[in-house]
Amino acid sequence: MYKSAPLLITCLFGLSLAGCASITGSGHSSVVDEKAPTHTQEDSRKANSEPPIEYADFEPETLYLLLSAEIAAQRGRYDVTLVNYLRAAKQSRDTNVIERAMRIAQSLNGDNAQKQLAELWLEVDPNNLQALRVSAIQAVKRNELESALGYMEQILNQGEDADFDSLAAMAGNLSPEQQQELMTLYNEMANRHPGIPELEYSIALLLKIAGNPQAALGRLEPLLKEEPNFQPAIILKGDLLYQSDREIEALEHLMVNTRRFPASRQMGTLYARMLISEGELQAAQDEFNRLVKRYPDNPGLRLSHALVALENGQLELAKKELNRLNEQGLHTSEANYYLGRIEDEAGNAEQAIGYYQSVDEGNYFFPAIARASALLTAEGRINEALEDIRSMRSANPAQAENFWLLEVNLLLDQKLQQEALEVATSALEDYPENLQIRYARAMLFDALGQPEKAEADLKLIIENDSKNAVALNALGYILATRTDRLSEARGYIEQALELDPENPAILDSMGWVLLQEGQIEPALDYLSRAWEAFPDPEVAAHYGEALWMSGAEEQAQVIWKEALELDMEHDVLRETIDRLTNTGEQ
Repeated sequence: MYKSAPLLITCLFGLSLAGCASITGSGHSSVVDEKAPTHTQEDSRKANSEPPIEYADFEPETLYLLLSAEIAAQRGRYDVTLVNYLRAAKQSRDTNVIERAMRIAQSLNGDNAQKQLAELWLEVDPNNLQALRVSAIQAVKRNELESALGYMEQILNQGEDADFDSLAAMAGNLSPEQQQELMTLYNEMANRHPGIPELEYSIALLLKIAGNPQAALGRLEPLLKEEPNFQPAIILKGDLLYQSDREIEALEHLMVNTRRFPASRQMGTLYARMLISEGELQAAQDEFNRLVKRYPDNPGLRLSHALVALENGQLELAKKELNRLNEQGLHTSEANYYLGRIEDEAGNAEQAIGYYQSVDEGNYFFPAIARASALLTAEGRINEALEDIRSMRSANPAQAENFWLLEVNLLLDQKLQQEALEVATSALEDYPENLQIRYARAMLFDALGQPEKAEADLKLIIENDSKNAVALNALGYILATRTDRLSEARGYIEQALELDPENPAILDSMGWVLLQEGQIEPALDYLSRAWEAFPDPEVAAHYGEALWMSGAEEQAQVIWKEALELDMEHDVLRETIDRLTNTGEQ
């Protein structure tokens, strides 16, 4: 994304051309904390009273590579920058060049370059911690688990933190067989190096990832007896207790330990989230409030605090926190979305629209646009809403398909079916493989009395996605209601049911086909389950008809009455009631 380019230049390529020539050739150098403020070399020398830097004596070809790498960075050609730095590192074997090249490779997620640089670094400096750590990570990515543990053991033998827990956390991306292999290697390591808390904790973490929380708890207990203040293990124990359905124990454990370690942000956050899951929203809000006071500059905590306050109906507090995020320029899309919801629910449409339209990225981008469009339409400004969607579609071609869907749905919500059909058809001219738009058009064809065209669209979806239960069910239902091809309809619905056996829409379709075939008792089974899971007027129409046909007329009337309370004017429900009660059909 374009927003990352300035950051990359600042962190990686901020050298002047003179700076390229001034990379020292003096062996080891510490890894710079990239979160710390940067200083010029002159500032650093003055601050630390260091002697003047001795410039490395690079060969002309190496110096040329470094200079051209910097020029490429200024032009945004970071791929060229990485290639040139990699070549310069290999030619010079200078640790500072290697280190800088490694940072570039990491920023660009260049795994192959990282592997080569780590190997080179270890040739020049066999005990370099950063090179060993990178080598371990790259070995895991290549599924060379034994090599990864070997690098980590070298770190451990130097008396340094081997980051066993970081490697264990990566196991979630491994297959079960590879997880078991890693577990075996960790256990062997623990036997060779007993009594290392980080290693014992990592084995427990591996057991959790492998889906064995009880064994993980068993591994933690002796560790916590020996190291009662080892916070990662305390946090993991709370997580494992909750995962094992021991909610009360988990909450008590974390309540006690968040008071023992009030500065632990991770522990407090886990405790607050568990409270939310248990419906203890005021307690969760209190915990987030405590954390926000301790960490006032953490935007994630402030956002969580705002959202829990919103759930608790404390709107002014929620607005205060969300506005604070906007002022800080942090989590602004989320903040504007929820501020929009607050104004929306208060009936302040204009303010809500303003907030929704300020959401410009993230998961809430399209929901915000959709709601802003709906509010504009409700105020009689549908043309403005449509123009906004079309303008954004032109400005964001990579997301054009989603904007087409927004436009179709907005027209559908306003029951402008013909207009929606025309838009869907236009969209499919540009994106013929978009199955969502094609499905929307199929439903429009059916609603407008063109079931043959609906059938064609649905069959095209199924050709491209044979396990699309929604399309299979829709096709089966259309055939069952619009044609006499019941056997074919049932075949499609059975396929859908096999893929999604508890879906109430599919249960309803199956029950309706069986009823059409005269199989009343099996139909009642499917339809009753559909009604219980999804009390919808159309399901009620079908279920009530099956009850009526079985002789349970009073029960049918009860179901229909409940459904009419949901929608007095539902066409299918009204037609069913009128047809059966007016004719006395049994």
